[in-house]
Amino acid sequence: MTSRGGLRGVGTDGSDFKPREKVASHYQMSASLRSEVRKLNFVHLLIWILVAAQVTVSHLNLVSHDTVSMPYQWEYPYLLSLLPLFSSSLSLPKNNISYLVISMISSGLFSVAPLIYGSMEMFPVAQLLYRHGKAYRFIFGFSAVTVMYLVMVVAVQVHAWQLYYSKKLLDSWFNATQEKKKK
Repeated sequence: MTSRGGLRGVGTDGSDFKPREKVASHYQMSASLRSEVRKLNFVHLLIWILVAAQVTVSHLNLVSHDTVSMPYQWEYPYLLSLLPLFSSSLSLPKNNISYLVISMISSGLFSVAPLIYGSMEMFPVAQLLYRHGKAYRFIFGFSAVTVMYLVMVVAVQVHAWQLYYSKKLLDSWFNATQEKKKK
């Protein structure tokens, strides 16, 4: 053991660190992956807030429809993507594999599927915009289809990384569980 202000113990030259205990690699990986999932959950929450704000503002007529247009159909099921976010957040503190699996499955259903549908729903409008320069929906003066496609690009990346890191985290937790069962 080291002392803060005193001399080093007799017979130690500082090279006695190898027999000391080390943190197992799956625990180190679990901690770093958990941190990444938390960051991605935060970004997912920000995207969800943007979509929810657009839906709320347009339905409550808080501003004119010239400023914020009516939402596309894919935005309504995307609002359910809060469920995988919550189950992912619930799984992190106690390494709950069940909640993480539910999060991954529901992420595909409530996050990725609406984004795929939305890209197909908005494609004819985007085609009309880029071929003929005609836009019919606007969000603060910008073409709604352009703004929503930008949101979708970011959302697809966030959800892809969430699924990737969640799978890695699941593997890490599963391996730790299997090692405990062997002992």
